[in-house]
Amino acid sequence: MAELIFGLIVVVLAGWMISKKVNATVVLFVAGIVLLYGAVFMGHNVLPADAATGSRWFDPMKSITNNFISNLGNIGMTIMVLFGFSSYMTKIGANEVTVQTLMKPLAGIKSVYVLVPVIFVVGNLLSLVVPSASSLAILLMATLYPVLKRIGMSGLTAGAVIATTATIIPTPLGADNVIAAQTLGIDLMEYVMKYHAVISIPTLILMTIAHYFWQKYMDKKNPETDTIDESKLGTLRTDLPPTYYGFLPILPLVLITVFGIFVKSIKIGLVEITFISLIVAVLVETIRKRKIQQVFEELMVFFRGMGDGLAMVVSLLVAASLLVDGLKALGIVDMLTDSVKDLNGAGMILMFAFSGITALIGLISGGGLAVFYASVGLLPAIAQNVGIDGAMLSIPMQLIANLVRSVSPVAACIIVVCSIIQKSPMAVIKRTSVPIIVGIISTLVLSYVMFS
Repeated sequence: MAELIFGLIVVVLAGWMISKKVNATVVLFVAGIVLLYGAVFMGHNVLPADAATGSRWFDPMKSITNNFISNLGNIGMTIMVLFGFSSYMTKIGANEVTVQTLMKPLAGIKSVYVLVPVIFVVGNLLSLVVPSASSLAILLMATLYPVLKRIGMSGLTAGAVIATTATIIPTPLGADNVIAAQTLGIDLMEYVMKYHAVISIPTLILMTIAHYFWQKYMDKKNPETDTIDESKLGTLRTDLPPTYYGFLPILPLVLITVFGIFVKSIKIGLVEITFISLIVAVLVETIRKRKIQQVFEELMVFFRGMGDGLAMVVSLLVAASLLVDGLKALGIVDMLTDSVKDLNGAGMILMFAFSGITALIGLISGGGLAVFYASVGLLPAIAQNVGIDGAMLSIPMQLIANLVRSVSPVAACIIVVCSIIQKSPMAVIKRTSVPIIVGIISTLVLSYVMFS
């Protein structure tokens, strides 16, 4: 009982600090160390006998080393390479070309409310190449928002759709998908297509329909007359490369689809595919610019981007792994599974519990992915002990972690939209709330039906 009380106090304090916008990586790292030393103090073994240091008080330090080594392996390298590639695509202007290319067909649509679902779908597709919700919001508010305003769309409708674009599109390039697939021991493409997509695609369709009717209803209920604050809009690059550069950011997605579905005889991973795409991009840049020194200097952005991936995601995974190790050492994971495994509907109880915590902290802190990263390591063992599919726990957590961002008043994407349309966060959230609630309910129901 003492272990359970101690563990709950540490976890609750960590959740409270994250909700107060304290850096999640640091909070989880410190919480993990506290739990590990708490386990040592209470007489528990932190490491197996064959991996121990010989002193129980140094074993937590060895656990830190082990977590860095394991997370800097395949999963960490994949995330860092994807971050580096995305940074390089932004540097050479390829991401903006992709965005502008996909938005061109929208110019021919004159109906305001037909544009609502179209923008939502196109925005989600754009999140494949601009995975950051805030970056995509900045880009779309700079390029698309003025156009939408000039054809008569209200600022709140346009802002709400843009604020919900980077959500749950199924993609093997997403760091959360890479982590979930690796943790559950499932091939990445199989996880995306057979687990994620069967939930996320129907959910996105329902959200698209909800957006159309909700924005139309809200505009009718509260007619809006406002103007664009041009000073708030971001500036666009004027030195964009040719249109064919728009293919470069999606090249990894094309290649992994080809090798993952059509050419299965060749075993090639996402890291190799991303490096191939990077080499192609460098060759294209060299041929177009004919300045090797400049191209090579720009290529350093790729390696800086890898560093960003290490600092932003991989370090968070290490910290989350330490937290999980601490909970396991205290025996709390076993207590949790033993307490619910014989209950009727244990899977549903756990699904709602994990998803609810993710939604709550995500709502308060502006994003639930930190909770997902901290918990995903627990899910396989818990699911196995309770006798359910691990996806029943991971998919709702993962999707809700992304969805809840668009109804949090402190989320970066909401703040970006509010600063430009000059409305309060709550006014924007009122517009995003119904589509997001529809998405959350759909995620939970479909996950239970498909995986229970």
